[in-house]
Amino acid sequence: MRKQRTLCSPIKASGIGLHTGRKVEIELNPAKENSGIVFYREDKDVEIQLSEKSVVDTQLATTIGKDGVVIKTVEHLLSTLFALRIDNIFIKLKGDEIPIMDGSSAPWVYLIKTAGIVEQEAYKKTIIVKKPVKIKENGKFAALIPSNQFEISYSISFSNTFIGKQRMDLPINENTFIKEISKARTFGFLKDIEYLQSHNLALGGSLDNAVVVDEYGIVNEDPLRYEDEFVRHKILDAIGDLSILGLDMKGKYIAYKSGHNLNNKLLRKLISDKSAYEIAINPTREKKAESLAWGCV
Repeated sequence: MRKQRTLCSPIKASGIGLHTGRKVEIELNPAKENSGIVFYREDKDVEIQLSEKSVVDTQLATTIGKDGVVIKTVEHLLSTLFALRIDNIFIKLKGDEIPIMDGSSAPWVYLIKTAGIVEQEAYKKTIIVKKPVKIKENGKFAALIPSNQFEISYSISFSNTFIGKQRMDLPINENTFIKEISKARTFGFLKDIEYLQSHNLALGGSLDNAVVVDEYGIVNEDPLRYEDEFVRHKILDAIGDLSILGLDMKGKYIAYKSGHNLNNKLLRKLISDKSAYEIAINPTREKKAESLAWGCV
């Protein structure tokens, strides 16, 4: 059985918002058990408690909000918190977007390891998928089906591009996330950049925080971090989107060309059908070797 966890100490960082292009300061703070993940906009004095209902926009990123106050591009940080099992945390920021860092979750992994992780007394709740829940739109597909662990099977297809077709199947735990997923960067196509920026999107995007693809390959001087980095980043995004519930998950997520919008619709469909899931106080006993923990010193 797993107990809840939080940080040992606060840690600060700053960076550029991928879509706004503005500098953002952020502080990750320990929080008491059962408090969950809470975001606080210091510049607006508004707290946003993470839940599936807090998602207000899914255009090219996951945005949460409350009373008209928003925080954009939360998925990379949330993916890291879920995989490293940080259950209770108070996140303060000055600005409306989480810093993109290098476009992956690797900097967040480093920061959390630096802050340290401590186990708390309360147990973590798990959502257990009891029957398949599926959603399909415009040739895209996402589903959650029963499984004795949390795992992901993801396929992408960008025909007539350098990316082509990629697929990855992976059980998700701390080790697999850090080794196989965390370093995968966000990506985009050179031909789309002008359009996106004309619509106030990707204003902070650069070769330092994204893999840019043209008709011949990648524009970046640095090589890909994984041969199939693109599908790995889609898995990173999906983990963040599914973590919105604030629960551990026991089920298999299957996707074809899914994105933030479809992921959120899938979660809402799951929660709306009480026969499709149950919530338990972490019934899964896991092997010690599969868990990484950094104690406070």
